Amino acid sequence: MEKISVVLTKIDKVILESYRVMLPSLANYLGDAYEIVLHNLEDLSNSVIQICGGNHTHRSIGAPITDLGLSMLEKISNQEDKSTGISYFTTIKNNEPLKSSTIPIMGENEKVIGLICINFYLNTPWNTIIDSYTDFNCQIQEHTYSETFTDSIDDLLKKLVSDTKQSIFNNNDIPANCKNKEVIRILSEKGIFNFKDAVVYVAKHLNISKNTVYMHMRNIGDI
Repeated sequence: MEKISVVLTKIDKVILESYRVMLPSLANYLGDAYEIVLHNLEDLSNSVIQICGGNHTHRSIGAPITDLGLSMLEKISNQEDKSTGISYFTTIKNNEPLKSSTIPIMGENEKVIGLICINFYLNTPWNTIIDSYTDFNCQIQEHTYSETFTDSIDDLLKKLVSDTKQSIFNNNDIPANCKNKEVIRILSEKGIFNFKDAVVYVAKHLNISKNTVYMHMRNIGDI
């Protein structure tokens, strides 16, 4: 293996920092069956700059890169596409099994500046994995949201406007002369007006003018 020499630019450091602050949230989502480690390749003797999730390899920030990490880095460097990660199985102390993946982080000039290593502990009990996704220890409904998945912005706008309009216009507690304003208020809270031409779309489906939509948006403090 050739000697690894990585000098980080300011942009490289910003890229690594963006991963460093993002990974705890990813680890929180995946649960303790997963360990996620971020390596900075500028200093292999102290390469670990973030480690979160289940600490299955018993390391901490400041730990060096492993021998297998170096081997994976060599394989990545010899690939035609250096941005592609490698998945594999390995073991830790007491022959405990892991399924792992080493993912390169690309910096300026298409150079590899870091690695994300994800380790899934294969002996994790199924109930632990299931609990991490269903959170049986809390009120599930408090953490459950409805999300609309569509292939086009037109379909998304149609769904948002239609559902909101139906909900408001079927609510007899809202005066008739306030219904359009309430529809626009709710759509604004949902962020619909971040989309180009959303005002035109809403005006058309509420059978009002664009100026009226803008007026309601001003009144609710959206613009």
